[in-house]
Amino acid sequence: MALIIKDWEVIDDPQVEVHTGGDSPHDMTLPGICEGYLLKRRKWPLKGWHKRYFVLEAGILRYSKHQHDVSRGRVQGSLDVSLAVMSINKKSNRIDLDAGDILYHMKAKSHELFYIWVTKLQAHRLFKKNEAAHVQSGFLQTLSVAGLAQRNGDLNSARMGDSGAASGMLPSVNTAVNSKVSAWLQQSHDPDICAQELNRCHLDLSELNRLIQSLQTMETSQTFTNGDIKRIISIQNLSLEKPKKPRSGKMWGHSRTLSRVEALGMPIRGITKSLSSSHLSSSAHLGASVPSIPDYVYAQLSPSTVTLSPESKKIQQDICTMSLRVLASLKSVHETLSQERQKLQEVLETNNIHQSNTLAEPAAVRNSSRGPPSVADSAAEYFDASDDVLCGSSSEVSDESGLSEGSTTNSEPEEGHVSATRKYRASISKTPNSVVPKSTGRRTTLPAPCPDNSHVGLMAILYNNIGKDLARVSMPAALNEPVNLLQRLCEELEYSELLDTANNTSDPYQRMVYIAAFAISGYSTATFRNRYKPFNPVLGETYECIREDRSFRIISEQVCHHPPISACHAESENFSFWQDQRWKNKFWGKSLEILPTGMVNVTLQRYGDHYEWNKVVTCIHNVLSQQRYLEHYGEVTIRNLKSNTCTCKITFVKSRYWGSDTNKNEVQGTVLDQSGSVIHRFGGLWHEGIFCDTLPTPKCVWKPNPQPKDDVLYYGFSTFAMELNELPPELKPLLPPTDSRLRPDQRLLEEGKVEESDRKKDDLEEFQRERRKELSKQGEEHVPRFFKKAKDSCGRDVWLTNETYWKLRENPGFANTENIILW
Repeated sequence: MALIIKDWEVIDDPQVEVHTGGDSPHDMTLPGICEGYLLKRRKWPLKGWHKRYFVLEAGILRYSKHQHDVSRGRVQGSLDVSLAVMSINKKSNRIDLDAGDILYHMKAKSHELFYIWVTKLQAHRLFKKNEAAHVQSGFLQTLSVAGLAQRNGDLNSARMGDSGAASGMLPSVNTAVNSKVSAWLQQSHDPDICAQELNRCHLDLSELNRLIQSLQTMETSQTFTNGDIKRIISIQNLSLEKPKKPRSGKMWGHSRTLSRVEALGMPIRGITKSLSSSHLSSSAHLGASVPSIPDYVYAQLSPSTVTLSPESKKIQQDICTMSLRVLASLKSVHETLSQERQKLQEVLETNNIHQSNTLAEPAAVRNSSRGPPSVADSAAEYFDASDDVLCGSSSEVSDESGLSEGSTTNSEPEEGHVSATRKYRASISKTPNSVVPKSTGRRTTLPAPCPDNSHVGLMAILYNNIGKDLARVSMPAALNEPVNLLQRLCEELEYSELLDTANNTSDPYQRMVYIAAFAISGYSTATFRNRYKPFNPVLGETYECIREDRSFRIISEQVCHHPPISACHAESENFSFWQDQRWKNKFWGKSLEILPTGMVNVTLQRYGDHYEWNKVVTCIHNVLSQQRYLEHYGEVTIRNLKSNTCTCKITFVKSRYWGSDTNKNEVQGTVLDQSGSVIHRFGGLWHEGIFCDTLPTPKCVWKPNPQPKDDVLYYGFSTFAMELNELPPELKPLLPPTDSRLRPDQRLLEEGKVEESDRKKDDLEEFQRERRKELSKQGEEHVPRFFKKAKDSCGRDVWLTNETYWKLRENPGFANTENIILW
């Protein structure tokens, strides 16, 4: 059964049957190719769609900017559909595929094409699942036979092992067999000849299989059931782009790029339509009637008018069954030989044995502690591995290298960014670590370590809310960290000294470099904070922070509940800082997207500059596994609203999935003058530091503070974050009762009382619901206490301080004012 959530439907994973013996499962039939244009949602900004050409073949969905890019091998991204959670929205013709480290949002331009794509994707998902299960079954059978042979020869193996150990040679199970394998490995003319032949055989048999599938569709005209239509759509190669009209005096197709389907010789025209829309009455998965399919697609689906005799059909079935069996067998042999050959070569290299020596016992029965995992281990890993391990089949290259026409936003920097980042990183590594701030007398640990939340049914919670804004979904307290989003806004000021430096820098271009470094520094702690989420503030909740050691003070308030909006304002003798942020959290099956809106503002007191910039998207990949990781991607544009002397563009680079961890978290930026010429370049990694090599003295302009000892035990908090929820006795009487430090469920979690925190959290949320109902009955709306709604220079709604908080705190004091009750 598919899970239906409002308009979204989560398609169940295909049910895989592992067949033993020589028979192949029925669903091992290779589905036909499907290709055509779909709309793909832009990564940044996450508004609008752009057209991309998709090709679905052998369970792999890949896309390019244009159709001709496919034939030239210019693939922008690829995804193994069997590894993805598939969600559909039939009202908007939406298809979402979430493979953990890759997330595709797609839209068909018509319901007819939407139906075909969904049918094709389901067929390819089932094929890939069955293919993997069948290969695993074959491996296990092979290894069980090998294990029996090994047990029968244990005595001889042991004796030969002793002899081999005494002579410094590896043991041998069977000299004749090993000599043949050794000779194969030692071929000097072409060591890969076996693999090449098997690869060629695999391709030939795949093509034979496709031809046989085409024969299977050659049936006489008849009334087709929905199942028949789905089967025909699944196995046929389909091009979903309407053929262009031929130009005068030219052969049709000669003046354009052939599609993959046409290149394989499938019929595109000239076949009489023999199916009607009455054949497509309904779909169990889509829950709605399927409209008539376009004629040019019918031409590819139409069966032949040739009637086959029963004998011909029987022969045809036998050929298909036999070819599938041969194909499965050769694929198993190919996979086994390829992996075993690699392991044997590694043994030779590891032990420095000359090629004329006999080889070690076959890798399939070798102890798993020697060299790579066995074939069985590798097959088992395939089903349990996290998606970031399976990046070989789920890679995405320059995913947003071409956005919609007229757009300049991009999550891929200019060419040469890889070498530039390597250079920046080397320079940062030579810079001494930031000096740990002197003790301020504040706490350095939390009252209790973070709880183990592995028992929490996160999967059930998230799957029940696919496509929803998770800010409105109640989560167990064990999934939270003991700070909330209001305190997170304050945490962005951890490196406020960068603003102090900017205020004391006379050159406007260099000032912009420090402003950019500050904008990047706010993301630095994210790499340590992907296991827990902050509490969502309740309407009217506030938070203050006064830091004499850093010369700033900040006030924040939850000013709106629907949508959730958090506003803050900080001030010091050098700068002012304010923002109102709206976060949307969307779960797509394996990934969690955090989409911020609202602008960040900074003014510098000395020069009167007013800087404004946007925030980038944050995505938590593999959110349901222990290998989850977090990344930011998109482009930040910083403008000085008081002067057009310079602007700054910062690119948070989307990680390359086939790369190592050193390739993640890249960020690069440029400071531009009025004409668009580059004045300064800088870059690095947003969790390691930023280096600028165009300053008069090239230097690391920012490097994060080292993490405190045992930070993993305390939610991955930095020293600054440890201090956010601290409540000294002398501070408590000065706070309003709405301050986050006084929130009971958050305080209980910090003290390690998780069950009590959960109960209190439920009570608090219920109290808030009743409070909103009461206001609604009275026809009233909540009015923020310390912020007011206004319009910025672009006409956008913003929340600005009304400058009353610090005045009320001083006189008459919050203990002497009327305060709302939140908990």
